[in-house]
Amino acid sequence: MSKKRQPSLAQLRAFAAVADHLHFRDAAAAIGMSQPSLSGAVSSLEETLGVTLLERTTRKVLLSPAGERLAVRAKAVLAEVGALLEEAEAVRAPFTGVLRLGVIPTVAPYLLPTVLRLVHDRYPDLDLQVHEEQTANLIEGLTSGRLDLLLLAVPLGVPGVVELPLFDEDFVLVTPLDHRLGGRRGIPREALKELNLLLLDEGHCLRDQALDICREAGREDAPVTTTAAGLSTLVQLVAGGLGVTLLPRTALKVETTRNDQLRTGRFAEPAPTRRIALAMRVGAARGAEYEELAVALREALRPLPVRVWGSEGAGEPGNPAGTGRPENRSIERRVTSDTGQDNAS
Repeated sequence: MSKKRQPSLAQLRAFAAVADHLHFRDAAAAIGMSQPSLSGAVSSLEETLGVTLLERTTRKVLLSPAGERLAVRAKAVLAEVGALLEEAEAVRAPFTGVLRLGVIPTVAPYLLPTVLRLVHDRYPDLDLQVHEEQTANLIEGLTSGRLDLLLLAVPLGVPGVVELPLFDEDFVLVTPLDHRLGGRRGIPREALKELNLLLLDEGHCLRDQALDICREAGREDAPVTTTAAGLSTLVQLVAGGLGVTLLPRTALKVETTRNDQLRTGRFAEPAPTRRIALAMRVGAARGAEYEELAVALREALRPLPVRVWGSEGAGEPGNPAGTGRPENRSIERRVTSDTGQDNAS
């Protein structure tokens, strides 16, 4: 009996890229292959499988019905091969090879210096590759295998994702210099009902958190007349007198010291907060490494104005950063099950 030909990984990779991009040039660029080589690999795969995977026209590329079905299988095979290589790399030596870290924009400028310094000093053989994207793209990247680990605000509520909390931090009100709440402490949340609150663009989790805080304060409608793509622009809009905004405390030093037309106000306890965590896939081959990294990061982040997990009172409003004695929370993790329920373990 003749032996059936087997598709190669290069063929599957080429087909999966075309299925994702529906464009030969973009697909070739995405996987670092020349366009003729990619086209030839897909044609060879069609010949090997005996089916037409693509409908080619002069203007566009479409998946055939068979291509729609087999693209799912091809991506699954590539994901499993990637997991095999990842696990082999982890077995050979922990904290070596590539680690693709996704970070949200409202965390990256303020925490990356600490993260990069830790990796440089403690894990010199780790090839850390950083990708700054909004939350939805990061989650897609993690679940698809494009990213290995995320640094972002939680809870996510995504099935199959483990959250490793790092710290909680308060939000601070940032106002123009002459604003009546500038410099005040003990500001009630209800004050947000009457303020012209400036927000980030759609897609930023910090925008959603600010709107949630407003709703908790009893403000159902939060009309948005001005938005910004980043916190730096948002703060400059405040300095110009267009309104006020909310900033996490880790962003204050970077964003407010460049302009002398700003003041900050502190909320009454319990102040509105956000939680920052690492997130990984359930069953990740390098899960033990990521948990160890979370422990190391908690220690490295203690000098920041946050409440680090693993300290007495961590996660409780009003406990100053760095106070309390460490508890046995080095393996705190939160897993969202397939039902969407959060389960602390």
